[in-house]
Amino acid sequence: MEKELELNELQKGEIFTSKQSVIINGKTINLDAETGTIQLRDEDDKPIALAGFTHYKKTDTNENRPIVFAFNGGPLQASFWLHIGILGPKRVETNDPYHTNPAPYKVVNNEFSILDKADLVLIDPIGTGFSKPIGESKFEDFWGVDQDIRGIGLFIEQFIARTEKYNAPKYILGESYGTLRSAGVTKYLQDRGVVMNGVIMIGAVLEMHNLLFGPGNDICYLIHFPTYAATAWYHNKVKDKGESLESFLNDVRKFTENEYALALFKGDQLTDKEKNTVAQKLEDYSGVSKEYWLKANFRVSNSEFFQELLRDTGLTVGRLDSRYTGVNENLLSQFALTDPAGDAILPPIIGAFKDYLYNDLSAGKHLTYTPMAATRPNFKWDWRHSGNIVWNADLAVSTLPDLTSAMKRNPNLKVLILNGYYDVATVFYGVEYSINHMGLDAELKKNIIMKYYESGHTLYVHEPSRPKIKNDIDEFIDQTSK
Repeated sequence: MEKELELNELQKGEIFTSKQSVIINGKTINLDAETGTIQLRDEDDKPIALAGFTHYKKTDTNENRPIVFAFNGGPLQASFWLHIGILGPKRVETNDPYHTNPAPYKVVNNEFSILDKADLVLIDPIGTGFSKPIGESKFEDFWGVDQDIRGIGLFIEQFIARTEKYNAPKYILGESYGTLRSAGVTKYLQDRGVVMNGVIMIGAVLEMHNLLFGPGNDICYLIHFPTYAATAWYHNKVKDKGESLESFLNDVRKFTENEYALALFKGDQLTDKEKNTVAQKLEDYSGVSKEYWLKANFRVSNSEFFQELLRDTGLTVGRLDSRYTGVNENLLSQFALTDPAGDAILPPIIGAFKDYLYNDLSAGKHLTYTPMAATRPNFKWDWRHSGNIVWNADLAVSTLPDLTSAMKRNPNLKVLILNGYYDVATVFYGVEYSINHMGLDAELKKNIIMKYYESGHTLYVHEPSRPKIKNDIDEFIDQTSK
């Protein structure tokens, strides 16, 4: 009986509190922080999980501050990237764009935090952080596009009730797969009467199938090409760099839309002369030889590009951030064997965050923090999404229709999308393509604001980008919270 009572108490969750502060623009902001888990309930108030989170609230204030719900991607990863990278009161310094020395890592005041503008809730989806299913629930009940949207939606709805933020300006902020999630969660909540003031996306993807180089999907190659070109521009592999990266990429966009797309569409109908003309332009813009493009039939996947661009120097380039380079482990391999950016960025981010979590935030050391659900046995993601299936076939992995519907039903909803030119994980031209196919009228389309940075997937490791990120998000919250 005592064990049952103890188990029931544990299933209510554990919350650890602390006092934190951050200095922004010379002003100290004192914060009440709580981290740990709360009980997540289903639609009938049946306990289904312990949901992990960290919550920062400005100390001793009665002002109706905006609240931002933030999460990372994966799937499925915890929110440590955003937490210690750009949003929380502390950030870890990295040696961008190179490897950071091993511990001790340097954790500093984060003058680029949004905590002067809003309260912040960092969410760890079930299976990450301290989050886990309870009762009759299983991990599989949360591991899928629709399952995840529901779980995060339930958490946000219940957290709003817990903190009595019903009438506060509300935002969702997602990174990577978290942007695809954010579109679905926005509609999920809106259908239940919980309307967002804005959605903020970092490293956005709304149509996952367009990143997967599936059979017959030429869109993949088209939307990746401008990022290949940006990467070649950065590594000085193009002959004519133009006046700036932006002007160079405008030319690349025109070529991609008007010539490259037509060449892929025509397929075997291209003449030898047409093939040679297109292949030469592909070389001029991408730094990869005309002969390579011809052998590939104009279709080069991202992993092939990583391996080929700097093969002659014995290097491979990064996926998360193509400014990064690493040793090419097999010069004969067609595909890259590792991601130099991930190899460089992940260790200091995780190491510094866990130290901050258990020491500064006073999280219980008896709890294991799981950064990625993929490390759990039998992790498998269900990619099916309502509306993407026809004749029982998965035709897409897309929440673009969710965002489109949410915006058309709520013309006040604003979306801020922050893109890295050197992000080969979620390419900027892919998001542009998706937005241009939402079918929004000109006035409603103005609600989508696009910003660009000379950085990669994790925009905030690039020092010059951090103040710009801060300014862009601040302006967005200011404009949408009144």
